[in-house]
Amino acid sequence: MVAFLSANMESGTSYPSLSPISHTGSMTRNSAMETSNPPTAPGPILRLPRAVYEGLRAHGEETYPHECCGVLLGHPTPDGWRVEKAVRAVNARTDAAHNRYSIAPADLVKIEMEARRSKLDIAGFYHSHPDHPAHWSATDLAEAHWFGCSYVITQVAKGMAKATCSFLLMGKTETDKRFEAQALKIDSDPSA
Repeated sequence: MVAFLSANMESGTSYPSLSPISHTGSMTRNSAMETSNPPTAPGPILRLPRAVYEGLRAHGEETYPHECCGVLLGHPTPDGWRVEKAVRAVNARTDAAHNRYSIAPADLVKIEMEARRSKLDIAGFYHSHPDHPAHWSATDLAEAHWFGCSYVITQVAKGMAKATCSFLLMGKTETDKRFEAQALKIDSDPSA
């Protein structure tokens, strides 16, 4: 799972910025974010345009038998995140790409800059589970650090995308963080 992210940076409210942490060069929100959720914390629904949904599933099929990964860009709404686009990332894991992923910090910074230019927030991340269910693993939870972000997982069985599920990272600290199932709404019309 990705160990670094940034969300809600362009919504008009001042939020914590990216700050490095000591292990493996990954990034996390600063301690202010760990003690309180942003005032516009998204709700339980993740809305994706059909093209984004199909694209992240296709990405999982293309990288099979390795995990794919990417970043979801969008806006927080009262009922959850509305994703506008997904940005593919290279899985930087060379030791266990078949069952782990990470996004290099330099790649994440480029994606963050793209999001800012587009006036979008990082809404979450996606990755695939080759030949495993579309459910978070203990490693996924341990390596997730961006409270209020969505983590989308697609099961890819024998090279074909099957189930796709989303989980919202909840909690305020590393010790009380948890994933909660998040409803996925696939919109045919991006303006819906």
